[in-house]
Amino acid sequence: MTRPAGTPRPQRLVRRPFLAALLLAVAGSAALGRAGWAQSAPFEGGAPIRSAPAASSPALPSPRLWRPLPVAALPPAPPPIGMPRLASEVSCPSLQRQVAQVLGGEAPRWSFSVADGSGHLLVDVNGQLPRVPASNQKLVTTAFALDRLGPDYRLTTQLWRLADGTLRLTGQGDPDLALPQLQRFAQLALAAGAASASPQFPVRLQLAEESPQDWWPQGWNVADRSYAYGAPITRLAVTSNAIEDAVSDPPSRLQTLLRRSLIASGGRQVQLDLVSARLPLPSDAVLVHEEPSTSMHGLLSLANTESHNFTAEVLLRQAAGTWDVTEATRRAYLWLSAQGLPLEGVRIADGSGLDRSDRVTSRFLVALLLRMDHHPFARDYVSSLAIAGRRGTLRNLYKGTSLDGQLFAKTGTLTGVRSISGVLQTADGPRYVSALSAGAASPNTTIGEMLRVVQQNVGLCPTSS
Repeated sequence: MTRPAGTPRPQRLVRRPFLAALLLAVAGSAALGRAGWAQSAPFEGGAPIRSAPAASSPALPSPRLWRPLPVAALPPAPPPIGMPRLASEVSCPSLQRQVAQVLGGEAPRWSFSVADGSGHLLVDVNGQLPRVPASNQKLVTTAFALDRLGPDYRLTTQLWRLADGTLRLTGQGDPDLALPQLQRFAQLALAAGAASASPQFPVRLQLAEESPQDWWPQGWNVADRSYAYGAPITRLAVTSNAIEDAVSDPPSRLQTLLRRSLIASGGRQVQLDLVSARLPLPSDAVLVHEEPSTSMHGLLSLANTESHNFTAEVLLRQAAGTWDVTEATRRAYLWLSAQGLPLEGVRIADGSGLDRSDRVTSRFLVALLLRMDHHPFARDYVSSLAIAGRRGTLRNLYKGTSLDGQLFAKTGTLTGVRSISGVLQTADGPRYVSALSAGAASPNTTIGEMLRVVQQNVGLCPTSS
């Protein structure tokens, strides 16, 4: 794992939400959760692998009757009174012309939009043309998840004891679930089973999981599903269902690892059964033990900084309160609509952007970034992004240029598609930028040139109050 470097103090920051985000990024840039991530080759996203903590023998906790809070516990945060809305007309024709010169004859292959903190639309090239976002789709997912779940949210994996003595393991898709947690669950299952079952009968442990037909969004290419970036999305996913490539049968692997852990614990016979995760938990079930995930900041950073597809998909489902992908994407779209964002041409098909039927516009992404920088959790959102020349999927891009350390953004890559959207710091305050390309010859170079034009020509269109 390459740990992110520290972030230098930016130049002059005009708006407080962005300043708070930068300070959080500086403080937390070396701690993106508990995971280390393996990068995939042609696509963004990898499988997190966590180092094992020191081994210990947990004591059986006192049983607690416990009912989980609703997954989508927070109502959507209303737009602040007086929050700037993105203008519909370009207000800086001089800057627009300079960007057009950079694009030249490739302009039809690009969408590029820029706004300032007051919502002025400074540049807009094909800004209302729907395009494939690739992993820029994660900007939508993480905004939705942060708003609905809050910055203190954690995923949980839980062991329950039912009234008849049967145990049930439930999960919410913790991307860091690994062997150390399974070993603890095995020890606790044996202890709990011994306390409630006769010695001549095996301990019964149910594993609550989604059906195979729900492991992938429908639009994911079959070929992608064999790679780590296209691993199946399940609730009890050991190392995010990826080793070097995707795990084709996650429940089978989970059962194998659990049996090994049970044998290593010197336990008696255990009967492992798969049950549907849609099966309601009995009201009298008792929580035996739970393992929390990394913090919400760690989860957001996995999705945005490292572009981890599995984490983004889990966040979409948890934020929506359903693991039905069709319903989850519908609820995400309704949330976007409630934010007053320009949604013409926008289509949400998954949470990660691997589905090529996703559609966004650069104007929509700029409006989303502007909205989130005025959100109560603005610093959590912006600080989860990659940093040019410093961190995440931008660590090797624009290093040593004026963009180094000044561009906080999400990247996206699919065959023929390149996207970078985020917050660019300038001497006149933040600029919200989105660049989407389809078939461009040298997209990284072109994006860098356009962003430097924006950064170095703030005098052409200074922010007005």
